Amino acid sequence: MPLPRFHVDLSLQPGARLALPDSVAHHALRVLRLREGDEVVLFDGRGGQYSARLEIQGKQAYAQLGAYDPREAELPGRVILAQALPSGDKMDWVVEKAVEVGAAAIQPLAAARSVLRLSGERLEKRVQHWRRVAIAASEQCGRNRIADVGAPITPQQWLERPVEDGTVRLLCDPDAELRLTEWAAGVGTPPTTIELLVGPEGGWSNEEYALAREHGVCMVRFGDRILRTETAGTALISALSAKLGWV
Repeated sequence: MPLPRFHVDLSLQPGARLALPDSVAHHALRVLRLREGDEVVLFDGRGGQYSARLEIQGKQAYAQLGAYDPREAELPGRVILAQALPSGDKMDWVVEKAVEVGAAAIQPLAAARSVLRLSGERLEKRVQHWRRVAIAASEQCGRNRIADVGAPITPQQWLERPVEDGTVRLLCDPDAELRLTEWAAGVGTPPTTIELLVGPEGGWSNEEYALAREHGVCMVRFGDRILRTETAGTALISALSAKLGWV
């Protein structure tokens, strides 16, 4: 059975002894019911991980770090999911599953037809919550790097920003003539970065489609079925990873 894994926002070194942050200690001792001497895995998000042994003194938990393990579970290429804000708490599910299938970053988009509207303190709290979801998903799935979750911006802001060489942009469009598998089969050398744009429940507006075409975005469809906004990104990342040999 895999050892419990915890992300700690601290600099980790082999042989070090450190006090676990309160949130990590609470999860380890109160939720998972770990005890003195139990083995765990710690990672700081910079790559690799460390074996560790728990030491408990009263209400404080410490970790005695062992050797550094350079293990990684990242995709060979970088995938960024630009997800139009869905309704309710669906973005939690989007972030969690996108991290599990290997997304390097998730960029929420305030699309024209997005139902969810956030601003001010409510926006800040929601973004911090999504980042905690990304951390928890990395702990669960074995990734030692944390996917970045950005604050929502408009599709125009996203499309007009400069992109690095080797970046390909794909927009999920159920009416597109080109299938995702057809695009992947003809791509040749896989790009270094793939940006996937997924629309909200009501779909992209005509203006957003036009803006995407203006910026050279390729329209693709998953197949003959229309996917929900909260499942489209996960499905596309999984299919791309398989087709490009990234799994």
